[in-house]
Amino acid sequence: MALRARALYDFKSENPGEISLREHELLSLCSEQDIEGWLEGVNSRGDRGLFPASYVQVIRVPEAGDGGPGVPCRYANVPPGGFEPVPAAAPTPSTFQPHASGFPYVQPSPQQLYGAGGGGDYQGSDDDWDDEWDDSSTVADEPGSNPDLDGSASAGGGGGGGGGAAAGRYRLCTRSDLSLGPRSGAGGGGQVLAPQHHASMSSSSATVSRNLNRFSTFVKSGGEAFVLGEASGFVKDGDKLCVVLGPYGPEWQENPYPFQCTIDEPTKQTKFKGMKSYISYKLVPTHTHVPVHRRYKHFDWLYARLAEKFPVISVPHLPEKQATGRFEEDFISKRRKGLVWWMNHMASHPVLAQCDVFQHFLTCPSSTDEKAWKQGKRKAEKDDMVGANFFLTLSTPPAAALDLQEVESKIDGFKSFTKKMDDSALQLNHTANEFARKQVTGFKKEYQKVGQSFRGLSQAFELDQQAFSVGLNQAIAFTGDAYDAIGELFAEQPSQDLDPVMDLLALYQGHLANFPDIIHVQKGALTKVKESRRHVEEGKMEAQKADGIQDRCNTISFATLAEIHHFHQIRVRDFKSQMQHFLQQQIIFFQKVTQKLEEALHKYDSV
Repeated sequence: MALRARALYDFKSENPGEISLREHELLSLCSEQDIEGWLEGVNSRGDRGLFPASYVQVIRVPEAGDGGPGVPCRYANVPPGGFEPVPAAAPTPSTFQPHASGFPYVQPSPQQLYGAGGGGDYQGSDDDWDDEWDDSSTVADEPGSNPDLDGSASAGGGGGGGGGAAAGRYRLCTRSDLSLGPRSGAGGGGQVLAPQHHASMSSSSATVSRNLNRFSTFVKSGGEAFVLGEASGFVKDGDKLCVVLGPYGPEWQENPYPFQCTIDEPTKQTKFKGMKSYISYKLVPTHTHVPVHRRYKHFDWLYARLAEKFPVISVPHLPEKQATGRFEEDFISKRRKGLVWWMNHMASHPVLAQCDVFQHFLTCPSSTDEKAWKQGKRKAEKDDMVGANFFLTLSTPPAAALDLQEVESKIDGFKSFTKKMDDSALQLNHTANEFARKQVTGFKKEYQKVGQSFRGLSQAFELDQQAFSVGLNQAIAFTGDAYDAIGELFAEQPSQDLDPVMDLLALYQGHLANFPDIIHVQKGALTKVKESRRHVEEGKMEAQKADGIQDRCNTISFATLAEIHHFHQIRVRDFKSQMQHFLQQQIIFFQKVTQKLEEALHKYDSV
C-alpha cells in the first residue's frame, strides 16, 4: 500500500521542521503512524517535514499487483483502485512541539520551564521559604475553598465557583460561537469531513487558527484565548484598568492617589536562636507612614505574582540574587540601591501602584498580623483575573478606533528603538564599568606614584640644608601629598557618579528584556485580525465575528501603546535626573581636585 494523504485545511508552518499545506493538496506520507498528533510526509512542492494529523485525510492507494476491482477515480491525481479514509487523531500541540531537526520532543514539565514555582505556588528565593510562608496551605494543596478568605474574592471565578455576581461586579465574556478551529479540533472526536463537504460548509465553520506553539508568549499570556473570544469572568469596579487618550495617544489613567516609598535601614536579623540569619529592609510608604519590614524573598514573591498577572506591563526586574556574600556591607548597600530604583518604578506606574497585591505588600505588617498577611498572600495566588481574564479588566476609550496599520508601524518603530537602546545601554555600561575600574585601581595608583616621586625630590633637596630652601622642600612635599589625596578622590568617585548611572542602566535593561514578550502578544493579536479579514474576503467567516476579533485586538493594542507611552515618560524623567546628578557630581569632584592643586600652589607663595 502506498501511503498518501489529502490536506483538509490550509496549514502554515510556524516552527523549524514543519511544512505548509494547501487545502486539497496531495502529500506522500513517510508513515501512517502519528507521533503525538503529528505526521511526517512530503508535500507537492517536495518539502519534507511535520504537519498536524487532523489536517489531513489518509488515503490507502493499492499499488500495481495488489489486485482488486478498479473503481472510478474521485480525484484526478489519485490512481484507480479507490481509497479507504482513515480518521486521524487530533493534534495535541500543548504536549508537543517540533524540534529544528524535524523530530518531536516531549513537553518539559512546568518545573523545567518555569523553575520550582512553575505551575503552582511560587517558591523561588535566595534563602529558606518555609518559615514565614504557610506552604502547607498553598493553592495546589487545597481541594476546597479557603475559609479564611473573603467569599467575594473568588465568586464566579475559576471553573464553576460562585453563583450570581456580587454588587459592583460585572460579568464580562468574550465567548462567541466560534469553534476551536481546525488546529485544535478539526479531527478530534467527530467525523472528518471530506474535502467537498468542507468547502461547502466553509462559510459557517471557518475560524481563525490557533498557534501551534503552545509555549509562545501570546498563548501563555492568554492573549490568544482572549482574542478568539474564549475569556469569561467577573470584573470588580476596582479591578478595571483604564486606558485614556492623552495628547500623545493612549496612556494609562493617572493614579489619583500617588505616593512614594522609602527603603532604608537594612538590618541583619537572626532566628532559630541565631542559627539562621537574614537581611530585613524597612519600607515606609508615604500614603500610610506605617513602616513594614520585608526580606528579599518577599520582593521575589511579589515580582512573580506581578509578572504573572500583567502580560502587557513591564514589571521592573529586581536586583540580582547572590548565593555567597549576602551579608557583606557592599552587597547590602548595592542591593538596597537597586531596590530603591525598583520601588520608585513600581510606585510611579499608574497600574502597578494600585494593584491589590502590591498594596498588600506595602501595608500589611506581617510580623504583627500574620493571619492577614497569609490571607492576602493566598488571595493573590488565587487571583482569577490572570491569563485571558486579565484582558477583560482593560477599559479602553469609548468609540475610539485604532488604525491597525498605524499601530503596527508604531510597534515596529518601538521595537527598533528598544533594540538600539539596549545595544547602547550595554555599550555605556561596559564603558562606565571599565572607566570606574581604572579610577579605583589605575588612576589612584598613578597619582600616588606621582605624589611619591614629588616627595622623593623633596627628600633629596633636604640634603642641601640651606635655610632658604626649606620652604621649597615643604611645598614640594605638600604637592606630593596633594597628588596622593587626588588619587584617593579618584578611587572614591565612581560610587558618586558612575555607579548610579550603571544602576539605572541595569534597571532599564530589565525593562528592555520585558518588551519583546509584550510586543509578541500584540503582534499575535494583529496576526489573528489579518487572518479573520482574509476569511471574510473569502466568504468563510461572518463579518460580525471578524469585528469581534478586531475589537479585542484593539483592546490589547490600547494597553500596549499605553505601556510604551509610560516607558518613554519615565525614561525621560529618570535619565534627565540621573544625567544632572552625574554632571553635578563630576563638577564637585573636579572642584575638589582643583582645590587640592590650588592649596599646593599657594605653598610656593612664601618660598
